[in-house]
Amino acid sequence: TQYEGRKLRQIRRFSGNWVPRRCVGALHYRWEILVRCGDRSDTDTGATWGAATTDNGWFEAPDNAAVDSMGRLWIATDSKTSGTRNNGLWAMETDGALRGTGKHFFGTPVGAELCGPRFTPDDRALFVSVQHPGDAGVKKWGLFSRAATFEDPATRWPDFEAGMPPRPSVVVITKKDGGPIGT
Repeated sequence: TQYEGRKLRQIRRFSGNWVPRRCVGALHYRWEILVRCGDRSDTDTGATWGAATTDNGWFEAPDNAAVDSMGRLWIATDSKTSGTRNNGLWAMETDGALRGTGKHFFGTPVGAELCGPRFTPDDRALFVSVQHPGDAGVKKWGLFSRAATFEDPATRWPDFEAGMPPRPSVVVITKKDGGPIGT
């Protein structure tokens, strides 16, 4: 789907005799569109989401993903030019009554993209990478509305100290009670 000259993208679900990383040798598989990304309140995007998706649950520009042990899909976004919301991480059910429902989980600093989500085998820790905070598209954000410079960055994440530039970082997310993420 094209919207204002950028691709909002879609997420497809493959099923059948399909093996990730070896799909070239698959004999048969089926695919279906799980969601078409974008703001569902804007009919020009052609976005399709599960009925339970809230105003915080939609996203655009899915870039990479992970699957937890419960079968939920976790999608990291990279929308360099949007200005409509920060990038981040969304959880999505792929089956059942909540199929195609996006839920916002983690937001990046302005201008950053999130990448490389990876769970520990017990789902008790989630690693994500925050790339180029304060960099992409910050001029379109109402709260900043100007190009970021070294002297005047859009954020000073993760230190938030005067004189410190924004820096990419790997973040480890855990629950306060130590339980599995997403429960």
